[in-house]
Formats: sequence, structure tokens, C-alpha cells
Amino acid sequence: MAQIAVVGGGTMGNGIAQVFAARGHDVLLLEVDDARIQKATSAIRGSLDRIVKKGTLTEADRDAVLARIKGTTKPGDLAGVSLAVEAILEDAALKKDVFRTLDTVLPADAILATNTSSISITELAAATKRADRVIGMHFMNPVPVMQLVEIIRGLATSDATYDRVRALTEELGKTPVEVMDYPGFVSNRVLMPMINEAVFCLMEGVATKEAIDSVMKLGMNHPLGPLALADLIGLDVCLNIMQVLHDGLGDSKYRPCPLLRKMVASGRLGRKSGAGFYNYATA
Repeated sequence: MAQIAVVGGGTMGNGIAQVFAARGHDVLLLEVDDARIQKATSAIRGSLDRIVKKGTLTEADRDAVLARIKGTTKPGDLAGVSLAVEAILEDAALKKDVFRTLDTVLPADAILATNTSSISITELAAATKRADRVIGMHFMNPVPVMQLVEIIRGLATSDATYDRVRALTEELGKTPVEVMDYPGFVSNRVLMPMINEAVFCLMEGVATKEAIDSVMKLGMNHPLGPLALADLIGLDVCLNIMQVLHDGLGDSKYRPCPLLRKMVASGRLGRKSGAGFYNYATA
């Protein structure tokens, strides 16, 4: 099958690499250094090992998936890929730098996709000379498990690009949903204000964090409460998305809660830092 590039091997990037490799694609994982490649590869192995333990994947199949994933620190190695999926930090300036680099090394007919959860596809596409072949491909976390992929058209995204990415998403066993290019798209335009409002409830003493999460789990049938979900996503990511919504839509209802800002400033980012609204440090 066609070779796929995934740029960034963090939580989302390694999950995206895994699902492509599991469907038979050769994957090039581009990272800034070998240590990060090793960390991403270990995370993928751990994810696959859990599937093997459940009995739904054989050890031989696990090894075959891992063999399809190759790491590289050299952007020039992506010269033969048909699709590159960028999955780096949610920072517009950094993403534009990556897009400019990829635009110079990818084949002329290659598609450049981004896993951004809120940043304008049109804005990112403007950093390239292939705006018609730039598209949003927003996977949900955890990528191997979650069904949805938001497919976001930029202003110049062609029908041919959209059709190719939609078909590829279905090939991965995912459900594509077409979304237009507005701040936060659909998923985070709805989800993040809910999380932000839960943080306001906590800050204002409306209820404890446990009570807020219990109301949403037991009353609204959510699998996770909004504060626990924020910890899973990363409070820094939540803050970044709220800032994109506030800047892009100019409505005060999207203002980030001061408590959310304070927690990010203190380094309490959620599960990844060991503490957020809840504590996750192991003994």
C-alpha cells in the first residue's frame, strides 16, 4: 500500500501511525530526535501488546504492524509519501513551519493533512503552495479506539482531496464526518466550552470536582466527567483551544476560565504531568 508519513510521535501521532500500519500501510514517523522515535515506538508496542492480551491480535500480527513503522529525523526521507499527517503541538506558528518544510519535500501530488483540533486549515494551507491538497484529518483520542475522524475542508481544499481522504478514513475502519473550517470545528467548539464551564463551576464553588463529574456521568451519561476528561486531554491543550475559539470567534462566552489559566501556569497539566484536577502520581 501507499506509504504514509506521520509528523510527530506524541499521543496522537503514535496512535495515527498505529492505525495506518494496522491496515497494511508503510508508515514513516518523523520526529526531531531518535529518543522521541523510540518513545513513540514503545508506546505503539504497548498499545498493541494490550490488544494481543485481549486475544484480538496475534503476536505475529503485532510484529508485522511494528515492522511497517519506520522512524526518521530527516524530512527529506518523506519524498516518496502520498499522504503526510501532521500531529505536532497545537501551535499555529510551529505547524506553519512544518507545513512549509513538508511542502518542499513531498511529491507534487501528495496530500498534506493536519490533525489539528482547532486551528484554521485555510491558515495552515496558506503556508504552502498546494492549498488545494491541504485538509484537516482530526482523529479522536485514543486513536486506535475512537471511531470518529473530522474531515475539515479549508477554503481551497479540492473535492478530489476530500474524496481521497474520506475514502482512506473509511479504509482505516473509521467514520469520517465532513466539517467546515471554523474555529474548533464541531467537536471542540461544543466540547471545550463545556469543560471550561465545568472549571468555572469549580472555581466559583458551585460543587466539588467529584460532584461536577458525577453530575455529567450519571445525569448526562458521559463516560468521563468534564474535569477528568480535561486531565486526560491535557489542560494546556484545553487552554490553547479555548484561546483559539475566543480569538477566532470574538465572543466572551469562549473566554478561558482564570482557574484553567492558573493551573496551566503552575504546571498542573493533567495525567501527563502527574496532576491536574486530580492526582495521578504513582507511589
